[in-house]
Amino acid sequence: MEATIPQIKDIADKNDEYSSEERNLKAIELLKETKILNITKLANMLIDLFGLDEGFKKVGKRAGQEIELYISALQGSITFPLVSRRENFECRAEKANDPTATIVIDVKEENVLKLLSNIIRSKANIGGLAKLVPKLLSGKVKIKGSLFAALTLVKCLMIGKNEIYKKKR
Repeated sequence: MEATIPQIKDIADKNDEYSSEERNLKAIELLKETKILNITKLANMLIDLFGLDEGFKKVGKRAGQEIELYISALQGSITFPLVSRRENFECRAEKANDPTATIVIDVKEENVLKLLSNIIRSKANIGGLAKLVPKLLSGKVKIKGSLFAALTLVKCLMIGKNEIYKKKR
């Protein structure tokens, strides 16, 4: 179906109704949403390529619970369902329906990836989890709800024991 000239003019007139400030706000919102989607895709790829099965095997009775990661600088959420097999891992860029825990990341937008990278590249052991303590104490990372469910997710995301990190550069 082709649009007629009057229909095109109507569409153009409706677009002019939005002020440039409204368009800028919508553009910023779209950028933030895109960044959340990219982080979600990256998390799925990292676990698929470099994830370790041992963290997922320890999920146990927590399988099926949802953990929500809220990134305040981007005003967006990523939902991580806990699964007992790495092959079934798939996070989604949306708010959790009934989260067992919510992890809030409260850093500037330009530091979000750096913080997530530091957590993900850590080893899933006591030493790796100990690296989270300063982030929790400083308020950069907050956990609401079940601490153990949140730590279970974090251990699943930690890929620091992967062979790729053992190779010397």
